[in-house]
Amino acid sequence: MPQTLYEKLVESHTVARLDAEHVLLYTDLHIMNEYTSPQAFNGLVERGVPVRRPAQQMSVVDHVIPTRPDPVGKRVIVVEAAARQASNFTRNCERYGIQLFDVNDPLQGIEHVVAPEAGLIRPGMVVLCGDSHTTTYGAFGALGFGIGTSEIEHVLATQTLSYRVAQTMRIRIDGLLPAGTTAKDLVLCLISRISAQGARGFAVEYTGEAIGSLSIEARMTLCNMTVEAGARAVLIAPDDKTFAYLREHLGNLDAAQMETAIAGWRDLHSDADAHFDEELSFSAAEVAPFVTWGTSPDQAIPVDGNIPGPSDGADRTISSATSRALDYIGLAAGSRIEGTPIDRVFIGSCTNGRIEDLRAAAAVVHEGMHVAPSVRAMIVPGSGAVRAQAEKEGLSEIFIKAGFEWRQPGCSMCLAMNDDVLRPGERCASTTNRNFEGRQGRDSRTHLMSPAMAAAAAIAGCITDIRKWERADA
Repeated sequence: MPQTLYEKLVESHTVARLDAEHVLLYTDLHIMNEYTSPQAFNGLVERGVPVRRPAQQMSVVDHVIPTRPDPVGKRVIVVEAAARQASNFTRNCERYGIQLFDVNDPLQGIEHVVAPEAGLIRPGMVVLCGDSHTTTYGAFGALGFGIGTSEIEHVLATQTLSYRVAQTMRIRIDGLLPAGTTAKDLVLCLISRISAQGARGFAVEYTGEAIGSLSIEARMTLCNMTVEAGARAVLIAPDDKTFAYLREHLGNLDAAQMETAIAGWRDLHSDADAHFDEELSFSAAEVAPFVTWGTSPDQAIPVDGNIPGPSDGADRTISSATSRALDYIGLAAGSRIEGTPIDRVFIGSCTNGRIEDLRAAAAVVHEGMHVAPSVRAMIVPGSGAVRAQAEKEGLSEIFIKAGFEWRQPGCSMCLAMNDDVLRPGERCASTTNRNFEGRQGRDSRTHLMSPAMAAAAAIAGCITDIRKWERADA
């Protein structure tokens, strides 16, 4: 029977069917961090169970690591609990022979940035990690999703996972994105349309002209954040852009092996008459620069729009959530989001910490511009490789000259598990993926947006429309 790409990937990795809804799924690559893996390793030790396939594990210290601009190779985690967590992680990886990008590895970074640039992600794979944004790898036509601690232990011990098969959803984005908009704006627009539960329980496949026009790094941003609509997995069929990226990141394949692999990967797509449980369609022309106004990624509006109020919708649950969000975020219904003053800017994360993101941010900062006196702005590259490339291209010099802090790689202020934390009441223009209450620090206020929008906000001292910014410079 005709199959979707998702169904093909699940079928090709099914070791056994457990019941009508569950299969035992083989895992090609398992990625770990110091935050979600400790209990899993403890379980292995207590049971005396070895890691089944150490070579198919990869580990990164990224959540608790400080991003202070210390020299490469001399970074120190000074918080005792975090240091202990990282050292235990190192010891566990050494015990079981697992590859680790440790604190002072020059290629250390955020797991979902490091893995692709290290050539570890390829079309057709099943990739698991104890982090919800593992959906990032759908940009390569790989089935990636987050798992829990007990599941991490099971994967370490067996290289398999008891997996409930998802329903399928295809989202078509027709046309091309307008000038001044990005994949970040597209995904914020989409989530605002379908809600934070709109793709719950589904494996989403993106298709359409707009998707084909996106770079691989932009596709990673899109797949990364679609989990904020409840998606269990996200996929984009691999194409020539995918293969070009993979040729630049060979991993353990030589050039001839890569070309042989690509010939096979070209068959990874949904069949023409494959059935999807749900189908949605949107026009890219409707996308504007988007900004979140509330405490959920679906509470987002175009930057030139007005903030909604509790009475704007008929649903009482939504009205209550709107009221609570406005109270927390400190904004008034009906007011414009554009022009809202900010205190901090954070450019980084597994959503927008890649080299293309830093290029986009640097392109906004022209000679003579400087971060507003009332703003503290941080640039946190997604990996050591991204940082080195940005320095090679002179991007870091642009940022530093304009008053941005140029820091070392890590998850940083995305979830404030280190010393990069907002103070209570501080308002931040952020390129991260979540704007939940307290996400960037207790009583912090987060507005999600693209790297270019965040960089412009840093200079302007307030949320600003990048389209006007570009016209003013023309």
